[in-house]
Amino acid sequence: MIEVFFQFDFLRYSLYTGLMIGFLAPVVGVFIVVRRLSMMADALSHITLTGIAFSLLLGRNFSFFAGLNPVYMGMAFSVTGALLIEKLRHVYRFYKELAIPIILSAGIGVGVVFISLADGFNNDLFNYLFGSVVAINQTDFRVVVVLTILVSIVLLLFYKELFFLSFDEDQAVISGLPKRSLHFLFMVLVALVIGISMQIVGILLVSALMTLPVASAMRWSRGFKQMFLYAVLFGEVSVVVGMVTAFHLDLAPGGTIVMTNVLLLICSIALTKKRSL
Repeated sequence: MIEVFFQFDFLRYSLYTGLMIGFLAPVVGVFIVVRRLSMMADALSHITLTGIAFSLLLGRNFSFFAGLNPVYMGMAFSVTGALLIEKLRHVYRFYKELAIPIILSAGIGVGVVFISLADGFNNDLFNYLFGSVVAINQTDFRVVVVLTILVSIVLLLFYKELFFLSFDEDQAVISGLPKRSLHFLFMVLVALVIGISMQIVGILLVSALMTLPVASAMRWSRGFKQMFLYAVLFGEVSVVVGMVTAFHLDLAPGGTIVMTNVLLLICSIALTKKRSL
């Protein structure tokens, strides 16, 4: 069933891109879940939608933006949203979690305004909302390759520091780790992963690919490093099974990938229930 993905360029690019996203999203998602920032992915995905809607709006009035992939504007908005969340976390020092719903609400509000100014939904925006295998071209594929390598290198270089901050932030600060700089770097990485993931799973579902494989992995893993292995495994399986199923049944790939993740999570909970008792 998977052979058809190697017969056409756009399907091959989509499959390879999906595999890279199936690796990156769960890896970053482990740190997100452990740090109890799961809702941050939702907030940044809505900010990404705002950037895409803004790009489509500009494309109606300026020829330069008409030829520009809206994903790049979405990624720029996502990174900006990450920076704003970090800023608000310092403004509301004792209620840091408040920063996420503020940006989430602002992203939805501004995005709806841009969509209305662009005369409502169109096919392009709909594809970004729910994902589309035909949205990936050679240029997008190369961008994803570069970002995958970049994010992977950064995570490897700062793994110990991010691990320390995730489990004992106060002790990490006492030990002299640059907490603000590391958190800022991590937020930017999350924003970039969300930006490159949305073409496969869609903006509204991208947070699921960052959290559901981790939720499944937590049922099986017996250590932090093992959690990465299981999370990536569940992420890759969900992407391949979801994309192949979506293609042959003519379904939305994003929704099919997420539903595969949900089924994997249900099976994980059921099969490990006795162990947790």
